[in-house]
Amino acid sequence: MNVKDVRAKQPDISLNVRSVLNDLVTDGRLSAAEAEKISMKSRAKHQLNWHPLELIAEEEPVDQKNPAKILDLETLTLWLCERSKQTYRRIDPLKIDSSVVTRLMSAEFAKRHGVLPLAVLEDEIVVASAEPYVSGWEATILQSQPGKVLTRVIANPADIRRYTTEFYQMAKSVSQANVQGLSALTNLEQMLELGHVDAMEANDTHIVNIVDWLLGYAFNQRASDIHLEPRREKGRIRFRIDGVLHLVYELPSPVMTAVTSRLKTLGRMDVAEKRRPQDGRLKTKTQDGHEVELRLSTLPTAFGEKMVLRIFDPDILLKSFAQLGLANEDFDRWESMVANSNGIVLVTGPTGSGKTTTLYSSLKRLATEDVNVCTIEDPIEMVEPAFNQMQVQANIDLHFADGVRALLRQDPDIIMVGEIRDLETAEMAVQAALTGHLVISTLHTNDAPSAITRLLELGIAPYLIKATLLGVMAQRLVRILCPHCKVAAETDVDGWRALTTPWRMNPPAVSYQPVGCIECRETGFLGREGIYELLPLSDTIKPLVVAGADIGKLRKSAMREGMKTLRLSGAMKIAAGRTTIAEVMRVAPFSGVE
Repeated sequence: MNVKDVRAKQPDISLNVRSVLNDLVTDGRLSAAEAEKISMKSRAKHQLNWHPLELIAEEEPVDQKNPAKILDLETLTLWLCERSKQTYRRIDPLKIDSSVVTRLMSAEFAKRHGVLPLAVLEDEIVVASAEPYVSGWEATILQSQPGKVLTRVIANPADIRRYTTEFYQMAKSVSQANVQGLSALTNLEQMLELGHVDAMEANDTHIVNIVDWLLGYAFNQRASDIHLEPRREKGRIRFRIDGVLHLVYELPSPVMTAVTSRLKTLGRMDVAEKRRPQDGRLKTKTQDGHEVELRLSTLPTAFGEKMVLRIFDPDILLKSFAQLGLANEDFDRWESMVANSNGIVLVTGPTGSGKTTTLYSSLKRLATEDVNVCTIEDPIEMVEPAFNQMQVQANIDLHFADGVRALLRQDPDIIMVGEIRDLETAEMAVQAALTGHLVISTLHTNDAPSAITRLLELGIAPYLIKATLLGVMAQRLVRILCPHCKVAAETDVDGWRALTTPWRMNPPAVSYQPVGCIECRETGFLGREGIYELLPLSDTIKPLVVAGADIGKLRKSAMREGMKTLRLSGAMKIAAGRTTIAEVMRVAPFSGVE
């Protein structure tokens, strides 16, 4: 609403439990008996300093207009918006520039009036409140921002309180770190405890707080990667969530440098070395005690060191392949490939396509007490006690090929090679397969048939590929529609035809589209699943593996053998209501088959 609304001229009236309960009864949302019961209970909780809506939602009363649901806090907030004729706003912290909005008013002012600025635009200020009939604070804001219009919205009171605390604490830490100057960080930790400050770090408390907030925030937002990007005046922090990058915060350059140094120290990296890339790792815990591993990587850029933290959730290895998206005949094919005692199995796809999860999940299933599973990785992605893991170290000339050569003397049954990058590594993988070992590795190719031509281009003889390669699986990750808010819609026939060429599949009568809700942070998508393209090297495919092999013939022959391309795998998820045509088209390459 605009502050020119006549209600702004009326005396301030704060909400209280009794008046809200009466209004709910009047509107037919709550029974009189339930209202009286809640009123009695709320008197014992007045010291909690909660908003009336929170006190009512705590009792989980039944919504009389929809008996199948309860009046939770979000439902009550929406009801309050309707009754007060004010606009509802779901607070998405990723869409708020907290470094800007916290300068609009002091933390004390925001907490005293229960308001939170959401946006400061060229001609408008947007402020959230959970008290629609209190407007005494508006004049103070307008006086400090002459010429701007104040737009009020109503938001969940618990979110207002939570983000007011988080935004202003972060702003305070950044401000004081920038003003006080920054000392060198020397403390080494293997396990980082969020919120814990050692005496050694007392002078760097603000930087410690910023790092704690950054990691905790990333865990809460389901981020898979954290990007710390230095710029000339301000550094940017971005999160990758469900495959998409979001700008989260901007830090002054000195503070960004100190945050990077803190993380390098925790990751046991050389803090003084800023000229060459480095890798490190860090283990910490979420607020609920859940253990998480992070892989750190730095890169020297024009404005300083860029750092990326990749977040690995060890619990993902406990998920079934069906939960990861690999099911039915594709799962059976994959199981039959990795069940062999010798040979090579390859997983292909770009960075971030889920190859590591597939490899680790498969090895986890294979790593029984009677087999020896060894890995050579660059770097070790996740530490897993069931494997014997070794890391590539180029500084001492320990490369993939050298690692495989060493592992062959360790009596292995299964060898995982992080990536086949060159002829020497490929030759060692072939040698290991020929001598009775199962080798699982990755390649960077667009699809499964391209892996065969890639091995030929590296210089592996066709007869060796036929003798050792068991099969190839290409994969991508697609965002999955939020089950809480997706809606049925008429299928885009043209898009479906473009996606399913050349199979001429009939489009489903109904497909689903994203909407956005509280559960998915208004994105319409919640989580990701894999789409897969499996190519077993059958007796039909082997004769086509020759020098200068025609990839088109390989692909067509594989499809006749039952291989579903990435787009067809995605089409099946669309038909099942799991994702959208646009999402599959975004991540899955055109197969080139006519």
